Amino acid sequence: MPFIHYAPWLLLAGITAATQAQAQSTYQPTWASLDQRPVPQWFTDAKFGIFIHWGVYSVPAYRPVSPRPYETYAEWYGADVYGNAALRESFHNKNYGPTFTYRDFGPLFRAELFDPARWADLFVRAGARYVVLTSKHHDGYSLWPTTAPYKQQWNSGAVGPKRDLVGELTQAVRARGLKMGLYYSLMEWESTPTTSRPGGYYLPPADIAKYQIPDAQYVDQNSLWQLKELVTRYQPALLFADGEWDRPAKYWKSREFLAWLYNNAPNKTEVVVNDRWGRDTRSQHGGYYTSEYASDNDKVGAHHPWEESRGMGQSYGFNRAENIDDYLSSAQLVHQLIDIVSRGGNLLLNIGPAADGTIPVLMQERLVDIGKWLAINGESIYGTTIWEPGIAQDEKNKTLYYTAKGNDLYVLATAWPAAPFVVAGVRPTRKPPQVTLLGSPVPVKATTKGNQLTIQPPTLSPAQIPSPLAYVFKISGGAALPAAGR
Repeated sequence: MPFIHYAPWLLLAGITAATQAQAQSTYQPTWASLDQRPVPQWFTDAKFGIFIHWGVYSVPAYRPVSPRPYETYAEWYGADVYGNAALRESFHNKNYGPTFTYRDFGPLFRAELFDPARWADLFVRAGARYVVLTSKHHDGYSLWPTTAPYKQQWNSGAVGPKRDLVGELTQAVRARGLKMGLYYSLMEWESTPTTSRPGGYYLPPADIAKYQIPDAQYVDQNSLWQLKELVTRYQPALLFADGEWDRPAKYWKSREFLAWLYNNAPNKTEVVVNDRWGRDTRSQHGGYYTSEYASDNDKVGAHHPWEESRGMGQSYGFNRAENIDDYLSSAQLVHQLIDIVSRGGNLLLNIGPAADGTIPVLMQERLVDIGKWLAINGESIYGTTIWEPGIAQDEKNKTLYYTAKGNDLYVLATAWPAAPFVVAGVRPTRKPPQVTLLGSPVPVKATTKGNQLTIQPPTLSPAQIPSPLAYVFKISGGAALPAAGR
């Protein structure tokens, strides 16, 4: 499907005009003002989303598997294989030749089998409530026909598929009733200097010399331009900023952009943002807080909206070097979802499609398995809140987790309880509340003794097990019992 041709889009004129608009707006370009904006309720209710890392890096789809955190990310091929002298010699030059540059992968990213409707159907089957696509990663390649002046020959409308991938998936996802979000990298390897690399840049000097956007023009003529273009053209319900770490928020003009977004975006009451808007903002400013392959990060917690993102394996982008043992099982992924939601977070689970637009079958299987579990137990996940006594439990060998919704309390067991267990934080009345096992008609016995509620797990035959991935006991009215305390 060819992309739709859009008339040239003009960036709102500079910070002066933005400031004039903000003078009559609710939010000012200060953290004191911006941090007062509440995170929209749809996000805190959604709990489960699908992250999609897909782009030119999906062509080589390679990075050596490493036991060290973050060092298996195949979407970093440009910087950490092509831009790494040793790996460039041993892998890139060996397989593609010494004159083959990273940008030469662009025409090979064809997405010829990309079917956005099939993707969206899969996400619905998975039980996801929102989707986040990498509109532009650190390589600067845009998955839409951008009008930004420095990107006319480095986007999916001009190079590779010749399609508006962002637009097509946005339309398909919304048609299935899901929220559509967009990831956007503020930095680009070709233009952003860094102190983390010996040469001061992520790519070889020849690439920097040929493609670098002048620093004085980078923000206004590139990143701000594209962010506002994405908002006005596609109206994403979520913006996931990234690549902020080498520069402060002042350089990126993040406060000015967020004030514009909150005041002037076509969907300003719906849109939610994360916390990656400058090297000084994570877990400090913006919207919801983020963790990455680290859901136990002590900088995120139950009392501020947060989101853990991770892949099914150790990479976001599809990595051909990974095998079955590098992937979490369906049960492990459901257990991560349970743990994160019980502590007030969302899980943004990543898939890495291939360059041709197909989603690896193993990833599809994991999503379908999660969806089957959510079809039975979703009421204990979506729209729930934390249960403080459950969070306070000993973490060692923990298998019982808690969520609450209205007056009801849920106990989510990642392993079948081998013996009766006491429900945390509930002081029942003389008559025990009704307890059921979601997805099962088998009665569940509950008893009260010594101001404690004890649940006796029923004996089930294999055919009576609702789902082997995890089990949920619902205590009707349990969250409203005396001394329950949230």
